[in-house]
Amino acid sequence: MPANRSRTTEWRRSMQQVFERGGTLEIAVARQGASGHDPAEHVSSADLVFRLRIVSLLEDCVVVEAPSALGRTIHIEDGAPLVGAITIGQNRWKFRSCKLSGEPAGRVEAMRLELPDEVERCLRRFTRFEVGGLNLPEVEVYPLLDAKSVARVEEWNDAAFAAAEAGRTAPPGTQPLPTVGPKFTATLMNVGGGGIGIRVEPVDASALTRHRLFWFCIPLEKSDPLPVVATGKVVHTHLDSTQRTYAGVSFDFSFRPAHQKTVVEQVVRHMERSQQRPT
Repeated sequence: MPANRSRTTEWRRSMQQVFERGGTLEIAVARQGASGHDPAEHVSSADLVFRLRIVSLLEDCVVVEAPSALGRTIHIEDGAPLVGAITIGQNRWKFRSCKLSGEPAGRVEAMRLELPDEVERCLRRFTRFEVGGLNLPEVEVYPLLDAKSVARVEEWNDAAFAAAEAGRTAPPGTQPLPTVGPKFTATLMNVGGGGIGIRVEPVDASALTRHRLFWFCIPLEKSDPLPVVATGKVVHTHLDSTQRTYAGVSFDFSFRPAHQKTVVEQVVRHMERSQQRPT
């Protein structure tokens, strides 16, 4: 049996195991017209990875829940090229795919994804999409020292985003910060329905246990100077084999609920741009 066919057979067995355990698949939109091998093709972009529940596994496709952010479904165009990954044990399978179609799945939206003929296996300790040609955002993380101070910052951000959408002049000054502690940087690994997953280097991981709330600043496009900002709580952590910490973060909009709409709109606009074909 050829090596690639044997690898694909093993991968399909792994996919079946993930499905039977109620597991998830991670996907990101592949940049249109990019080969995926030249880092210069992605320096102006930040690619969001969504963790999606597997609904069913068919002979020629896999059905997954549609990506969402804070209760709003993110639309992926039919035919959109995708980069995907599943993890089981110490193995990570990475592959190219595309969205075939959308379909209902009970009370949620779902989409059919093409099952690839070729996959690549790597050890789990490597970054999920190391060879996928994606540029995972680097997130600025600040311990939040005064939760009430986020309201004025979120209000400024909401006004700046609304002005940009309407083609108006942004509020004066640079984006402010709430009352925070020293910054550290993390990698945005995935986006879920109500928060994000980040990877933190060992030198910074102790901050996750010393503080309850954090202020997150997530850049999406270098052409768009306004990052996504939000308050979040770390709800779970675990160490990988390189002693880096993966942290699951739940967003908290209790201090200014109206800011949730801006965060969702920023993610939606970013995903719309990521699917546009180059001119």
